[in-house]
Amino acid sequence: MYQLITDYRDDASLRHSFNQLAEKTFGLSFEDWYQNGLWSDSYRPFSIVRDGEIVANVSVNKTDMLLETKVRHFLQLGTVMTDEAHRRQGLIRELMARIDAEYSGKCHGIYLFANDSVLDFYPRFGFEISPEYESSGQLSSSGTCQFEKLTMNTPANWQLLKDAMGRSIFRGRFDMVDNPGLILFYVTKFLQENVYFHRPTDTWVIAQEENGRLLIHNIFSGTLTETGQVLNLFGSAAREVVFGFTPPETEGYTVAEHHEEDCTLFIKGDLLKLIAGQKLRIPSLSHA
Repeated sequence: MYQLITDYRDDASLRHSFNQLAEKTFGLSFEDWYQNGLWSDSYRPFSIVRDGEIVANVSVNKTDMLLETKVRHFLQLGTVMTDEAHRRQGLIRELMARIDAEYSGKCHGIYLFANDSVLDFYPRFGFEISPEYESSGQLSSSGTCQFEKLTMNTPANWQLLKDAMGRSIFRGRFDMVDNPGLILFYVTKFLQENVYFHRPTDTWVIAQEENGRLLIHNIFSGTLTETGQVLNLFGSAAREVVFGFTPPETEGYTVAEHHEEDCTLFIKGDLLKLIAGQKLRIPSLSHA
């Protein structure tokens, strides 16, 4: 018999089964995230269990966003997976209906990213495709890079970054707030060597650099509020920048529709239509 469960994060057996299915589906485990104390109540799996094993899942991620100077309460659905032996049983449909019933009227909108094989599935639940937009530009700063790098391989360094998030006065036009665990999910697993900090200005940047091209995922600063001030600290080494978030400035950068292979944004809720209307981007480190 199938049973729908949630809030089992601290159940070692069920968590292990969840991770097994995630590894089989995505090649990804959440166990280190849990053991490092970073899996918070903001990430909530809704799962179908049979004979003690997780066989299907849709996770709800609370992704509050700062939009038009106000914190808006959004939900992102992710980690959508069904064990191959249990497909075509309507399990994801059941989970989606439960999530919709539980959160209806309790958030400003819901969104998700879908691969090309399921583009016809989510409109059945009231979702519609939305574009999102990417800002980029050429750089002409001079001098040497003033940033240091801090490897994110210890709890002490994770805490330093987490504290910097709390102190930050730098704000993009569509920033995720109050969810450091999701950002640290990326930093501790995939971006350990991609955190830069500048002590004099208390500025922290999560970025990937290749041949003078910067992909900036996040900026946190205790003193700086303008993107150009931060970019100047990279000196002449950086010649081009692409933003994984929406910078605060509306001028000075090229804004174009963002396309990612096998990844389509679906939204539900009128407030999320501002993504297209104001040419915003879902922050890259808020994907789950």
